[in-house]
Amino acid sequence: MQSSNHPPRAEASRSPGYDDPWHDALASGWGESAGAGAPEPAAVPQMRADPAPQPPRAAADVYLEVQRSAAFQEVRSRYRRFVVPAVAASLAWYVAYVVTATAAPALMARPVAGAVNVAMLAGLGQFLTTFLLTWAYARHARLRRDRAALELRWDTQELTRGVRGDAS
Repeated sequence: MQSSNHPPRAEASRSPGYDDPWHDALASGWGESAGAGAPEPAAVPQMRADPAPQPPRAAADVYLEVQRSAAFQEVRSRYRRFVVPAVAASLAWYVAYVVTATAAPALMARPVAGAVNVAMLAGLGQFLTTFLLTWAYARHARLRRDRAALELRWDTQELTRGVRGDAS
């Protein structure tokens, strides 16, 4: 049984935005009452002006065009500029921990405070490094890549709209 707050299944599947995680459901009128006297939901303006009509293309051509674009290459280079050094540093830190534990057990067994020794601090440092790297990656993605990637996604959606034959 459908609630009055949710659109019927068939209506939701016809609408292009409900399967889109970036779609703002409340801004689109979903979840608002559709009873008598309820205002008609306003049309959401398009993000960009309609491009000039182009001959139909295959979806593979659209994705290759996006992949070759300067915007896509910039997003990928920003990703690589963060990930490659971060992976290299964390891998070097892990290998140093393992090699030191294997080659210098006396150093790792040296007490620091009470029952806490160097090996325990280094092991906890591995966990701390993991959490710091996760935080730094999420922050870097949010500040340096997410907006550009979302723009690319919208551009790709607009380019593939004609390929799939969607009217939206």
